[in-house]
Amino acid sequence: MVDKKSADEFIADINLRYLGIAREVNAAQWAYVTYLNEDTALLSAKANERLMEFEKGVLADARRYKDKPMSPATAKAYTNLTLGKTLLPPDSAAERAELAQLGTNMEGVYGAGKYCKPAKSNASEKDCRDLDQLSEVLVKSRNYDELLDAWTGWRSVAPGYKKDYVRYVEIANAGARAYGFSDLGASWKSGYDMPSPNFDAEVERLWTQVEPLYKSLHCKVRTDLAKYYGADKVPLDQAIPAHLLGNMWSQQWGSIYDLVTPYPGVGDLDVTAALVKSKKDAVAITKTAENFFTSLGLQSLPQSFWEKSMLTKPRDREVVCHASAWTMDAKDDVRIKECIEPTEIEFETIHHELGHVYYFLEYKHQPYLFQNGANDGFHEAIGDTIVLSMTPGYLKTIGLIDKVENNQKAVINQQMKLALDKVAFLPFGKIIDQWRWQVFSGKIKPEDYNKTWWQLVNQYQGVRSAVPRSENDFDAGAKYHVAANVPYTRYFIAHILQFQFHKALCDAAGFKGPLHECSIYNNKEAGKKLQALLAAGSSKPWQDVLEDAIGTREMDASAILDYFAPLKTWLDEQNKGQSCGW
Repeated sequence: MVDKKSADEFIADINLRYLGIAREVNAAQWAYVTYLNEDTALLSAKANERLMEFEKGVLADARRYKDKPMSPATAKAYTNLTLGKTLLPPDSAAERAELAQLGTNMEGVYGAGKYCKPAKSNASEKDCRDLDQLSEVLVKSRNYDELLDAWTGWRSVAPGYKKDYVRYVEIANAGARAYGFSDLGASWKSGYDMPSPNFDAEVERLWTQVEPLYKSLHCKVRTDLAKYYGADKVPLDQAIPAHLLGNMWSQQWGSIYDLVTPYPGVGDLDVTAALVKSKKDAVAITKTAENFFTSLGLQSLPQSFWEKSMLTKPRDREVVCHASAWTMDAKDDVRIKECIEPTEIEFETIHHELGHVYYFLEYKHQPYLFQNGANDGFHEAIGDTIVLSMTPGYLKTIGLIDKVENNQKAVINQQMKLALDKVAFLPFGKIIDQWRWQVFSGKIKPEDYNKTWWQLVNQYQGVRSAVPRSENDFDAGAKYHVAANVPYTRYFIAHILQFQFHKALCDAAGFKGPLHECSIYNNKEAGKKLQALLAAGSSKPWQDVLEDAIGTREMDASAILDYFAPLKTWLDEQNKGQSCGW
């Protein structure tokens, strides 16, 4: 077969064809997650099936251009087209259909999941709670048994899709092998502009940089939890019971700040109370977040954003409340799906999601194959970089708080509060994919899913289950990203990059002082640097984008260590005489 098109023409054609199919798939997906029922599930599965069929044809055609001459831009687009794929279509139409159906089923089981037990007042009735309600127990309750009930309760949902997951992995791996990858994990890792083994080593190097900070935090938190719940429930030489950390996956510990506050009552910023008091609804909270981006010189959100986004949980139907940002047409139709409540967590989440939206808007001029983050960690890092600028000073500027206490005790409190989310997250951000990569490669077999999951949780997080777990459980599947086949290392990388970006933007803003005090709010110079970073999309290797934006080609955790330096000194002082580790 003689190719009449050049590689440049082939890529130009693919850019246009992707626009059409992406619009259709996004519409079907959006309809499904904002209106969970059998009809939308069918439409979503069929659209995904068509996408896989389309991608199969595109990737088959692409093979013929592998060794053809290309311009540098086409070569980068070709890399973006063929490497780092989250899912690769299998050869047979039947397997593509099955894979699409399995994906829809798993997300459906997760999205509609509830933990039910007999109602207290009437044993014949059921008391059923969904993920949001069970998570609220973990956030608010301080009763050991109540917490354990909610934690184990949510884990009764995931086994409902374990069989589907095992089959999903089989078919997804077959798809990956058809394109020359050893397994699906190898495809994921190929999207980082470096050989896969180098990427593994890079993630491990970054973890080694931050591990001492995490271990110092872990030691102090465990000591405080033992004081509250008793050393019989929280032994001082063991991993921490998972249900006591204020989060369904022990991934962020900010909700137990009241139990581990270094200096109670000092510089207390109750953002949730401030939001409730200000009577800000979901739209007002979103407009406050938009204002941060426009203060940097970025555009206002399109009117269609406000008309089409889902910012609150509908009363009349099941939806997937997990917050996400969407570009529907690779142009101006950008949306957010989030069930916003007036809480500090949701306030930060909307800033994070708008980070994605502004990335979409800044690179919309790029061809479709360049419309992505420089690597997928970049996309996750942008909104969180903005969150780092939501300092007490910023909150006062926008009228959310009245006064800022600026003394060492207040600083340690603020740093502890942030570290409970940012630092506590780091090992969790690493292990989800570490587990999945081994599942995809066949190193972890289905009969060992749970055992190996807990080995990783214990090794990296220093967290354990307070009750026995078995292979009848599927505890990795209690996390949305497993059900939805969303890679997770991006969040680990994002937690490193956001501090790197923050430091670079603060430097651009001319800020002099401790990094944790910097806010780039209202600074157009920082905004210009941010816009340049966003507008590049994935048009160049991420190392080039990083160098152009902040002057270095390496991801580096020194900025996060610099940011939390006051806290690390304090933690080490507090931990003297304690037996740290597990």
